[in-house]
Amino acid sequence: IRIAGIRGIQGVVRKTVNDELRATIWEPQHMDKIVPSLLFNMHKIEDIDSRIGPPSSPTGGEKEENPALLAENCFRELLGRATYGNMNNAVRPVFAHLDHHRLWDPNEFAVSCFKIIMYSIQAQYSHHVIQEILGHLDVRKRDSPRVRAGIIQVLLEAVAIAAKGSIGPTVLEVFNTLLKHLRISVDFELGDRRSSAGSATFSTSSKESDERIVQNAIIQTIGFFGSNLPDYQRSEIMMFIMGKVPVLGMTSQSLDTSHLGDLGTRRIQIMLLRSLLMVTSGYKATTITNALPPPFLDPLLSPSLMEDSELRQLVLEILHNLIDRHDNRAKLRGIRIIPDVSDLKIKRDKISRQDVSFMKKHGQQLYRHIYLGCKEEDNVQKNFELLFTSLALTTIELANEEVVIDLIRLAIALQDVAIINEDNLPMFNRCGVMALVAAYLNFLSQMIAVPAFCQHVSKVIETRSLEASYFLPETIFKDKCNLPKSLEKHEKDLFFLTNKIAESLGGSGYSVERLSVPYVPQVTDEDRLSRRKSIVDTVSIQVDILPGNSTEDKIDNTEEITFEALKKAIDNNGLEEQEKEKRRLVIEKFQKAPFEEIAAQCETKANLLHDRLAQILELTIRPPPSPSGTMTITAGHAHYQSVPVYEMKFPDLCVY
Repeated sequence: IRIAGIRGIQGVVRKTVNDELRATIWEPQHMDKIVPSLLFNMHKIEDIDSRIGPPSSPTGGEKEENPALLAENCFRELLGRATYGNMNNAVRPVFAHLDHHRLWDPNEFAVSCFKIIMYSIQAQYSHHVIQEILGHLDVRKRDSPRVRAGIIQVLLEAVAIAAKGSIGPTVLEVFNTLLKHLRISVDFELGDRRSSAGSATFSTSSKESDERIVQNAIIQTIGFFGSNLPDYQRSEIMMFIMGKVPVLGMTSQSLDTSHLGDLGTRRIQIMLLRSLLMVTSGYKATTITNALPPPFLDPLLSPSLMEDSELRQLVLEILHNLIDRHDNRAKLRGIRIIPDVSDLKIKRDKISRQDVSFMKKHGQQLYRHIYLGCKEEDNVQKNFELLFTSLALTTIELANEEVVIDLIRLAIALQDVAIINEDNLPMFNRCGVMALVAAYLNFLSQMIAVPAFCQHVSKVIETRSLEASYFLPETIFKDKCNLPKSLEKHEKDLFFLTNKIAESLGGSGYSVERLSVPYVPQVTDEDRLSRRKSIVDTVSIQVDILPGNSTEDKIDNTEEITFEALKKAIDNNGLEEQEKEKRRLVIEKFQKAPFEEIAAQCETKANLLHDRLAQILELTIRPPPSPSGTMTITAGHAHYQSVPVYEMKFPDLCVY
């Protein structure tokens, strides 16, 4: 009887192509009867089938006699005839059927239904189905975690199919909805934890683990969807997700976590960074500027200043995904002294002009975050491993001769951090930093292949292996390692020496003058976003000392308002905007440019000014027998009496 009914529905569907019924068959009152009846037969399993196990591939005759297969074929045919205007009417009854029969948990049938839908409809209508799933997820947001997880897994399957074709305008909507439900899930998890404080019951822990299932399903969907997008869309999604990460002190488009507290905010940060890690996996940008544009780099590095080792690990892993364009990271896994780097078969290309420009603008920013990341007290072995990989990948992908010198300065500065210990780091951290420097300089010396440099590094490592093996990664990161009581009494033979390195590199044509300048990290406004209260907010200081902020410069605003006055005010506003932009550029330059570059520019300008003044004085001063008078000059708190004033050829120009 059911087979006969299905054949009747199939006949009606086929008749809609060239019949007047075509306009009415798609109306909701008809679809609400046709679709559930087909789904019921697709889900109905005969007792005899369940007893004999999985059936063999049916023949043509068996297909005609099997209600489930016949209903599925009819359902596919119905969806294949759906058009733009009636697509939603055919899909919505599916949600009602799955809700009514509680088929979201477990969700095997729901997944198979939507696979059939996605493969049967025309590709350009895929985004309609995704929008319907997102809308249903919003409707069922108060349901049990397993129901929501079932809907999200269905969305994952639909997105996996749609990502190969046209997703249309729903890309950001998918991510926005998923991130919203991620926040809701964390809110539910923390709410249950707070309500059951003091009474650890099994049901509460079970519900918390169910919420983790929801969160993992969301992250998996975000990552899978993002990694299947084309590069130009993926970079937009990376920016979008990064903009949602809540950072202390920043007011942006991030998810609202004000009511979640510190624990909830941390959970959201970790979830979003895990999502971003999945999206960036496999991303290969032609230039590093495309992978790390400034609007993305600055907020990405901000969490690396936070006092949470897991957050810092995620940031470093994301950086590795974006910097590593030749899949070298797997070869560098684990921090160790590599005997022969050539055995790793490192792949690399010549450094492009765009990458050189990127390092000039943002290299100091990367060095600074590696430097500060090494000084964290809660660092564990994984942190040191990721920091080593960061230095090695920077060397492979972005290092020219100038960057190599900067990286050596950074390594020597880290060695000084461990020896001097101004931050009162635990002994394990100090030895870990020493081991990191040894592993990296061993790698760097072999990459640039300067024999004298390699010899110095090898000699220090050999001495350490005999006298202080806890300065090497193979020893310090073992479970049981005897730590020294202090580092002050160690001989210089155990340390990498700047003068030895400069001597070895200078003989190979490197410009080693900057090696004598100790590396000092820049202080920027990013420190305001972290929990480091000891670092000064330089932006506010610089703004305070800029001209135009003193109270003496305030003008009387009571003048008469006329057309000329308004025109003048508009012109002045334009000039003020230009001045503000100039000031901003100057501040940014002094924050991000290397110290040596700023010093060189200032010296050049001073020399030019000195030469120009000498020319002016030579041309314009008419040497009188005696000065034409004297005057008092006040500069700050100093007073200079009887300064001679000489007459000039130009009446409006005086030189004091």
